[in-house]
Amino acid sequence: MPIRGRSGQYNLQSRTKHVPGKPPLRSASMDSLDDLTLDDYWTELEHIQSSNNDQEQHNDLVEKVPDEGELEEEWLKEAGLSDLLVDSADPIESRVLLSTLTRTQAAAVQKRIEMVTQTLRKKNKQQQIPDVRSIFGLPTSQAEKISDANGTPSPSNNEEEKMSSVSGEPSVQGGQGTETDINLEISFSEQAASFKERSKNNKLPSEEDTHMPNFRLLKDKTGTTKIGDLAPQDMRKVHSLALIELTALFDAFGVDFKSHKTLKIKYKESGLFGVPLTILLEHDQKKVPGTKVPLILQKLLSHIEAEGLDTEGLLRIPGAAIRVKSLCQELESKFYDGTFIWENVKQHDAASLLKLFIRELPYPLLTVEYLNAFLSVQKLPRKKQQLQSLNLLVLLLPESSRNTLKTLLEFLQRVIENTEKNKMTLNNVAVVMAPNLFMFKEIRSKNYEQELALATGSASIMRFLIKYQTLLWTIPRFIMNQVRKQNIENQKKASKDRAMKKLLKKMAYDREKHEKHEKLTVDTDVLQGVIRVQAPQFSKVSMAIQLTEDLKASDVLARFLSQDSSTVEQSVKREELCLFEIGGNIGERCLDDDTYMKDLYQLNPTAEWVIKPRSQ
Repeated sequence: MPIRGRSGQYNLQSRTKHVPGKPPLRSASMDSLDDLTLDDYWTELEHIQSSNNDQEQHNDLVEKVPDEGELEEEWLKEAGLSDLLVDSADPIESRVLLSTLTRTQAAAVQKRIEMVTQTLRKKNKQQQIPDVRSIFGLPTSQAEKISDANGTPSPSNNEEEKMSSVSGEPSVQGGQGTETDINLEISFSEQAASFKERSKNNKLPSEEDTHMPNFRLLKDKTGTTKIGDLAPQDMRKVHSLALIELTALFDAFGVDFKSHKTLKIKYKESGLFGVPLTILLEHDQKKVPGTKVPLILQKLLSHIEAEGLDTEGLLRIPGAAIRVKSLCQELESKFYDGTFIWENVKQHDAASLLKLFIRELPYPLLTVEYLNAFLSVQKLPRKKQQLQSLNLLVLLLPESSRNTLKTLLEFLQRVIENTEKNKMTLNNVAVVMAPNLFMFKEIRSKNYEQELALATGSASIMRFLIKYQTLLWTIPRFIMNQVRKQNIENQKKASKDRAMKKLLKKMAYDREKHEKHEKLTVDTDVLQGVIRVQAPQFSKVSMAIQLTEDLKASDVLARFLSQDSSTVEQSVKREELCLFEIGGNIGERCLDDDTYMKDLYQLNPTAEWVIKPRSQ
């Protein structure tokens, strides 16, 4: 297959040059870039285009305009509600998910179901979608009240009371939350509905475009959950809930949310540049098992850092085009056999190779499906809501994209930390990197006004991703609670459907003697507020620990290490060990050190507690 560059996908129309004497066009989001002009953006774009002129163009996109209702059908499938699209009298899996939704989330689902139903009626199809009232188990009057005249759900009285005090939005009555608090306990879309209602009755202060608040997450005593802390089966539930929640948040402000369908794109299946992340990682994992970020990206970043991040104009000043092209070809042939000589690579050339790698990905790092959704974030009225939506979008990214994005953003932050010497501020880095992440044929600009909006919008979102990156990998508690509810409902249904009662009766007698003694021990522990922690890595594989109000997960680890540190395998470092919550209403969850064990025990009393390495 011929080598292709992604340049064929975003070969922009030549932008209109600014006419002297006329002020340049500006958009609302442009002001958010402080006093910085977009000169660096246009320079970067022109450099990309000039380097693309030397590459052969390929018409490799197979596009298909979706039929009416098709996007809604795809949305329902991705949200885990595909069994609503088949002729099923009792869509069990969907009912479990729907039973955990908030009012705003339910309204978002209801809207898509109604759109699919209307489409099927127009096409005179026989396929029957269950009635919304039967899906949500609501009588007609309640179904009609699920949203107001504008389609925005209104929370119940209890929800309003709760949100007024802890939603994190400035309250008219002077609630406890502050403008910089991010509340993870209440659904973001419910907070948005409350904010929208308050803004109708009380004029809330407008935000300055130049202001980038130092947001903080409100503490959760049951522990903060990060991406990577959960077992795959629970992460699939998180994906469905994040999609529904993001759609509900966009719906609350009338922002159109339509994800693109995956495009069929011709691409290389070997090499480094122009290879999909998934295929690249498959090759890398054969070399280094467990690799989660492409080896070439890791090496480029480490080489740039080894040369020092205090070089003025780092990322902004391009390497020599001919030299970068030659290095690219040499890397393709010598990287994996270890014969490539990195000492010959200048720092600016390595930075150009880094940007080339990102934009040459046949599928953009932020994915075809959600690239437009990332840009639509700027349409939300408050920065807090924009941050919340970016948090949900990161949860929706495939694992390969998420891990690569995280590594890239952490590197960009380290560049910014050296701003006094390299002169690369947050705004500088955002403006230079934006065209490399956001330019794709599907959002190609047609004229100067659209191109300007894309430039300012993508730079603004890039700035958000870099500045608030540490918050974006957090799974909100309200989503975690919904995952727990789903697991409980699934367990209830599984227990009702068991068809092995006779076998269980035969087994019961054999187990009875063994369990009697164990049950007495467990019951005694429960009554005394004691948990039993398992630690396979230690010679003392089990320890009973008394729960207290201030006992944290870090304290549990410390007790094992202090009593049995000599028996831990030397290959296992303290930072690799984690206390896991396993079973009960969760699959498996790695606890952060600040988790209060008594609070978590009350949330999941039937869980097991195990100390083991994170990677195990």
